[in-house]
Formats: sequence, structure tokens, C-alpha cells
Amino acid sequence: MDARALWDRYRAWLYDAPALGFRLDVSRIDMPEDQDRRMAADFARAFEAMSALERGAIANPDEGRMVGHYWLRAPDLAPDPAIGAAIRGTLDRILAFAADVHRGAVRPKSAERFTDLLTIGIGGSALGPQLASDALGSERDRLRFHALDNTDPDGMDRLFAGLGGRLATTLALVISKSGGTPETRNGMLETAAAYARLGLSMGPHAVAVTQEGSALDRHARQAGFLERFPMWDFIGGRTSELSAVGLLPAALQGIDVRAMLDGAARMDVLTRVPEVRRNPAALLALAWHVAGGGRGARDMVILPYKDRLLLFSRYLQQLVMESLGKERDTAGRVVHQGIAVYGNKGSTDQHAYVQQLREGVPNFFVTFVEVARDRQGPSLEVEPGVTSGDYLAGLMLGTRRALHEAGRGSITITVPDVGPATLGMLIALYERAVGLYAGLVGINAYHQPGVEAGKKAAASVLALQGKVIAALRGRGGVGGSCAEIAAELAASDDEETVFKILERLAANPERGIARVAGTGPFDARYRFAG
Repeated sequence: MDARALWDRYRAWLYDAPALGFRLDVSRIDMPEDQDRRMAADFARAFEAMSALERGAIANPDEGRMVGHYWLRAPDLAPDPAIGAAIRGTLDRILAFAADVHRGAVRPKSAERFTDLLTIGIGGSALGPQLASDALGSERDRLRFHALDNTDPDGMDRLFAGLGGRLATTLALVISKSGGTPETRNGMLETAAAYARLGLSMGPHAVAVTQEGSALDRHARQAGFLERFPMWDFIGGRTSELSAVGLLPAALQGIDVRAMLDGAARMDVLTRVPEVRRNPAALLALAWHVAGGGRGARDMVILPYKDRLLLFSRYLQQLVMESLGKERDTAGRVVHQGIAVYGNKGSTDQHAYVQQLREGVPNFFVTFVEVARDRQGPSLEVEPGVTSGDYLAGLMLGTRRALHEAGRGSITITVPDVGPATLGMLIALYERAVGLYAGLVGINAYHQPGVEAGKKAAASVLALQGKVIAALRGRGGVGGSCAEIAAELAASDDEETVFKILERLAANPERGIARVAGTGPFDARYRFAG
């Protein structure tokens, strides 16, 4: 395609919202000029499904619940006035609590102010707050942000060692809808033990974000947590950043959360338009559908050319992959849908995997995120008339051109800056695009049966571990091999899991299991050493 034809195509497919400083270009996805018209009936169904969602339709039949993350920035749209009042009231409470923490009205007993903030959560209860903190934080933050988002003991030790004595002036936010998520529960217990090592109780240093009446809610009451904020059943984890899950840590850090909500609300207005070329989320969904043949045949590579958006791809991994990665469609047919997401940042990736993107397997499409504003204040000229930001922009445009010349598709999103309103816009854009794409391919974006299956499988392994330890105790000094223990437990069909359990326990001698014989993985014997 020559330069003139490419320019004409760009103009035909460009979505421009000058009031927001936002542009979306899907012209470098190879699709017919009338692709939107060819899919008009599919989009009509997707638009109606989205409208029904916002009106309060049951969108998650597995749990019999509505899905209302759009109401978070437009409470008047909630189908029940009580829901709208709860959303507005919670925002007011978040802002009031953050202000009390900042001025020292809410403070640790041993100091005048909290200095640090530790979020304890996983999945949507971790990725959104981390994205907001990394994208919008600065050295002027009211509280320094830290996150505990796994059940890795060594990772927790590193975090607590880094905090050191500042843990005494750290405010801990425990975020879990049910309070039963193992990773979050373990993190809370480990954090409580870390406070205890300083002679402190966790309660006066902690806040819970959870569903009313949950196990965490009950624990927070009993332990004397400073405050409790709600997680509602109509908000899923991966769409929770603009609820108390994300707004509370952001407000405590000093981020303008009203601007985040305003940016999301303004994008929501644009993405409600039931016309593909006048709706940026619909254009994104169309591009994804064409690029992947409606089956996720190509991966989504997210390349933001801004350090502050480093975590954007990690955030989108959960939002996109947990929403769209489904075995069955809404009619119950096996379809194995999904779009794989990965990415880091430009121009770092030009020295990593862009080589493969340019010349390797064409199993992807790229989304470039271009930020117009280089920095706050003037820039140094690293060459006459050229700044570091000019280089960054040139590298992005050059990579985009090189990929196009090699027949590799790309999308380009342009935003004015990385501020609270812009981040809100991006979150809202992708939330709506995911919902519309799900409508196009006929899947439910709002449940996650695969995640639940993984949790159940993990619970069964832990149950088997308890039986393995008990069996070795019963054998005394004689001990046994993994085959003998598996046979004793009637678990011979799962001998590999018994082996993996014994090997890990033996690698941690404080657990009381010792490897006493054998040189290889299959002739090893173990005993309970006490």
C-alpha cells in the first residue's frame, strides 16, 4: 500500500476525541473497508447486551448477580437508587478517611502520621492498585505504596525486610471480597505476625475492603481494624479498580480519584454510542475480532511508550484473558475462546522481542500506546533540536512502520498524558471493549469457572499433603517411598503429586520431613523427623 492509500485509510478508520486528547487508529489492521457494515447485526446484539448490562440484567448466571462496574462512575445509572446512594456514600467515606490519615487524625499509636501503605490482595485486588500507583505516583505521595500480592514466603520476607521499622507506621489494606482467598488470607496472617514481631497489633494499623458479612468483615470487627469499606457482589475483581478496591489506596497515596472517575465517565459516554465508527470500544473489539479471526488466533501485544504504563499489560492480562478465555459459549457449545495478552514497554521491547514481531511467527497484533506529553517542564536537547522524547516518539513510529511493512497488524492509541483522568479513560475503554467483543463471539465475559476449578484443585492438594504428613508420622523411623505412601493413602493414581509434596517438604527441613535414602527422584525414601 503506497503512502497516499495508507493516509486515506488512516483518515477513514481514525477515531478522534479532541476534547479528551484521545485518538484510536485501527487502520493498520487488515480488514475490508466495509467490515463494520458486514458485522452490523453482530454489533447490534453486542450493543443491546451491553445496554441490558447497564440496566441491571443478570450478567453472571453462575452467581446470579448483576455486573455494575459502569455505575461506579455514573451512580445515577444504577437500577436501584440504593445502589447509587451506596456508591456515592462510599466515595465520600474514602475521601474523608484519606484526609483524616493525611492530617494525622487517623494515625498509628507510636507516631504522628502513617508513612507507608501496604495493600494485601491478589488478582483484581492487586493489579489495579499497582497500576494506578506506578502510573500516577511520585516522590510527593502522601504515603509510600507497597503491595503484597502472592503467597510466596520469601517474597513476603523481602517486603517486610524492606519496610523494617517503618512497618510501625504502615497502614495495611486487606482487600478480599470473601475473605477466604488463600493468598490474601495468608498475606494478612503473615503481616499480623510481622506487626507482632514489633510488639504491635495489626488491627489499629489495618483497613478491610470486603463484602459485608464476609469472613474478612467479621475478622476486621473482632481485630479492631480502623475501618471497613465495601466490595459489592455486582463488582468483579478485574473490573474493581474504580471501586473502593482501587480508589481507597489511590486516595491514600494522594492521587486525584475524582479525576480518575471523571475520565472513565467521559470515556463511557463515548463507548455507549451504538455505531461502530463513532465508538472507540467497538472499534477496538472489531479490530480484535478481525485480527484473530474471531477465535483469538493472534496474541495481543501491548506496547505503551511510557515508563509509567509499564504495568498496563499486566493489568490487561487479567481483564482480557479472564474475561474472554472461556471453554463454552452462552449456548453451552465448546468454543475455546480467548486472546492472549503480553507486553512490557517501548522502546525497551525494541531491544527484546520486537525482532520476533518483525520477522518471526505472525501470530500477534500490536497495540501501541502513544503519550503526547513527554514530561512536566522543558526537555534537554540530546542533539541539536532533538530531545529524548523525540527519540521515543521516533522509535515508536519507526517500529510501527517496520511492522506494517512486514505485514504485521497494529493498533495505535494516543492519549495526552499519564494523569488520573487518562488512566480512568483507558480502564473504561478496555472494560467496554472486552464486553463488546464477548458479545460478538457469544461468550460470557463476567464469570470465571476456570479460576474456581484451579482453587478447588489447590485445596485438594493441600488436603492430600495433610494425609501424607500423617502417614509418615504413623510410620515412625521406618518412613516410606512416595509409592508406598501413595498406596497407603489409596492415591496410587496420584503418585506424582505425593512425590512433589514430599520433595518440597524435604527441601524445607523445618517442616519435619527428611529424605533419608535414594539418589534419584524415584528411589527416594522419606521419614518424619519431628
